[in-house]
Amino acid sequence: MAVDQPGHARTSFDLKSAQLPVVAVALKSTDAAQLAAELAQRLGDDSGFFDNDPVLIDLAAVHDDPAPIDFAALVRELRRYRTQPVAVRGGSAAQMQAAHGAGLVAAPDAPQGRGAEAQPPAAPAAAEVVREVEVVREVAVPAATVVVDKPLRSGQQVYARGADLIVLAMVSFGAEVIADGNIHVYAPLRGRAIAGARGDTSARIFTTCMEPQLVSINGIYRTTETELPADVRGKPAQVRLDGEKLLIEPI
Repeated sequence: MAVDQPGHARTSFDLKSAQLPVVAVALKSTDAAQLAAELAQRLGDDSGFFDNDPVLIDLAAVHDDPAPIDFAALVRELRRYRTQPVAVRGGSAAQMQAAHGAGLVAAPDAPQGRGAEAQPPAAPAAAEVVREVEVVREVAVPAATVVVDKPLRSGQQVYARGADLIVLAMVSFGAEVIADGNIHVYAPLRGRAIAGARGDTSARIFTTCMEPQLVSINGIYRTTETELPADVRGKPAQVRLDGEKLLIEPI
């Protein structure tokens, strides 16, 4: 807030430093086509996985790579998944200059923690998406709960932002439930369930009938390509994280 000073007019704004939540894309390859292919492999047609999150492109791992980076193509590809690329860091002088030409600003280098990460493919990934753990949110996540009491059909999506999600009816194949906290489905879970969407590693997924198309906590996921064990398939079960391993257990 501006403070009146003798002899000075009251100003209409103040300049303050701020920390904001940001998604970092840590490049491991300068090949924009490879990045595009691996983003498609990880996220598929889920162009709404992100919610217009600001993105920082981290070039530390490719700092010494002499191959040029097509930043314009990279920005276009990231925007396809509803992100807002705004800054870049860790690159060589040439890389930073090229990034600036694509409209990206230079961000200060800072230690980067390990955050949400999908299970990697066998080959080295072109990039990994991590949450910036050094960011401190000023507002605590409210202890809220979103309740859905109608079946979710294919193509429908419910997102409980900053809350747990309780679904009292079936989540059909092709439907999607997302929560920043826990997810409870008191009916068959046959679609996709994504808990801890904003980095809560303690989040869990509970259902009375475990038949999911995909389950994910903090970006670590499992799909129906891996068949569920008999003791949880179609039965009451929970999903939780043990370190970076996704566990599905009977309840």
